[in-house]
Amino acid sequence: MNLQSVPLDWYLIVAAALFTIGVIGVVTRRNAIIVFMAIEMMLNSVNLVFISFAQFLGDITGQIFVLFVMAVAAGEAAIGLAIVLALFRNKRTVYVDEVNVLKW
Repeated sequence: MNLQSVPLDWYLIVAAALFTIGVIGVVTRRNAIIVFMAIEMMLNSVNLVFISFAQFLGDITGQIFVLFVMAVAAGEAAIGLAIVLALFRNKRTVYVDEVNVLKW
């Protein structure tokens, strides 16, 4: 299926729904791994918007920008997982509410 056969509005609605689900996941969940997954979902919704507009406008700049966003997301996922592992080793929990590392 060609991207042009589906209206741009539908892609933007799906991206908005994904972003909203991600925001709800970040705000309501207390497990650090689920929070990172929700952040990744938000980044993927932004990537969908970039790809949709790049195809709609016939410009490749949005697709190139998506590659940079994906590289940053991969680094963020690796660092986030390392932080969660270090947190679990020290505190024996991955729940954000139970961890207060900044407290003396």
